[in-house]
Amino acid sequence: MIKAVIEYQFLQNALLTCIFASIVCGIIGVIILEKKLLMMSGGIAHTSYGGVGLGYLLGFEPIIGAFIFSICAALGIGFIKRKGGTHSDIVIALFWSLGMALGVLFIALMPGYPPNLSSYLFGNILTVTKADLYLIIVISIIVVGIIGMLYNSWKAYLFDEEFASIIGIKTAFLDYLLLILVAMTVVALIRSVGIILVLALLTAPAATASHFSNRFLNRIIYSIFIGAIYCIVGLWISYYLDIASGASIVIFATFCYFLIFLIKNILKMQNSY
Repeated sequence: MIKAVIEYQFLQNALLTCIFASIVCGIIGVIILEKKLLMMSGGIAHTSYGGVGLGYLLGFEPIIGAFIFSICAALGIGFIKRKGGTHSDIVIALFWSLGMALGVLFIALMPGYPPNLSSYLFGNILTVTKADLYLIIVISIIVVGIIGMLYNSWKAYLFDEEFASIIGIKTAFLDYLLLILVAMTVVALIRSVGIILVLALLTAPAATASHFSNRFLNRIIYSIFIGAIYCIVGLWISYYLDIASGASIVIFATFCYFLIFLIKNILKMQNSY
């Protein structure tokens, strides 16, 4: 595969996408796992499908539509989460369903034959273009920059949100900012693993990293490296077996997580005797 990477531009784009997608999802994955925002992230991801459909219907870049819908969903869900209390799960489910339904409706309204949306739903990292790659790089830089600049605030916010508020940290701002970063991460991952599978790539590296360290910074670093391994090996599998790259990445990541989970529990049981 190394020779193929040197020869083919699309494999170079795919490999770079693996690296930058691992950075952004490694960072955000650890945070949303710690804050228990997985379902909320899933709601944002699936809402973006409406933007993809709108982009095709109106003739502009579907990724831009996905970005707009994701940001709107993030702000809407964030507002309901802070104001709506127990109703937030209902709103997340409705956003989730509405986004998918609007995507289907917009595609149905298109004249002629509908486009093939499988790459947006299930991802195909081998079809990533230069423009897609540049977008992922920009999003990765923004995410790393924001997390880095507010690192101490994020630590306090994750450790104890009430305490962070008492010492003067604007937790409401961090709430909304985090959901916007989740929306941006979803857009960055759509082309690699797709809307349906994005939640797995946000979860698996961060969850695997939690088995090796409890420290926030260490978990982020481990999550980035583990995510890169998952993506690159999944890409290699999809290239040689000629299967969907998003599916192969997610299947490999999930298999590795459960394998490590099983090994850790077996060792724990042995040590307890």
